[in-house]
Amino acid sequence: MQDILIHARDFGSHTLAAEFGVRLAARSGAAVTAVYAAPEPVYVAPAFEPELMSAIMENTRELVRQAVQARQRFVEWANSLGVVQAEWLVAQGDPVDALTQAATRHDLMVLDHGDDTQGSPWDIPGLILKAGCPCIVVPRRAELPGPFERIAIGWNGSPEAMRAVHSALPFLQGKQVLLLWGEERGKYQGVEWEPPFNVHDYLQHRGVAVEQRAVDAGHDDVGAELLKEATRFRADLLVMGAYGRTRFSEWMLGGATRHVLAWSEIPVLLRH
Repeated sequence: MQDILIHARDFGSHTLAAEFGVRLAARSGAAVTAVYAAPEPVYVAPAFEPELMSAIMENTRELVRQAVQARQRFVEWANSLGVVQAEWLVAQGDPVDALTQAATRHDLMVLDHGDDTQGSPWDIPGLILKAGCPCIVVPRRAELPGPFERIAIGWNGSPEAMRAVHSALPFLQGKQVLLLWGEERGKYQGVEWEPPFNVHDYLQHRGVAVEQRAVDAGHDDVGAELLKEATRFRADLLVMGAYGRTRFSEWMLGGATRHVLAWSEIPVLLRH
């Protein structure tokens, strides 16, 4: 993890994602980039409300100006915590679009929820599906991270789960790892392999000692069961794939992923 991207929802204070991501970068020797997305001005037909339009545009320019000025504070704060290379970028536009573009040049993205209600109000699911890089979502009441020592993996044999496992390898080696083995989906799409792929062997060959536990739950209960088993294991990170219910609705995360996003009390690493 050489380059970590953070969604900074606020330029006046350090959000959970910023606190978590900067400290993770310091421990990993990684560079960090924080992105603040300033909202685009609401369109008002100038023929009818010229004064209102002018005020909105001026407020937007002032917001962007203040956000740009926050760069030095962020960089100095990140440096004080041990991050050698830190950057602060301001985008004007939709946060999902801005972060999706920035994600193309980063190894990991750190997100948080943004308010005190359950769910993912600013479209974390849509961002995870579009970003193309692994994402760590920080829970609402997260403690500042120490090294991940106990890591649970939700495994169902899907390409998304495999991508998540592969992305998590820098965190897994030398740690206590629990593989939560659920019902496997169709893995190979018409290709036969001999011998068949075994994720347990894949991890062991890469120096990851794995304990395995079966997850027996109905489709609507998988998310709750994953959280239950991760809590029982005392995990400080959960790794899982992010995927839609069908190929025709991949814009919408499946129920298990949404449940975990809404209710997890530990960070979750997801990848589509």
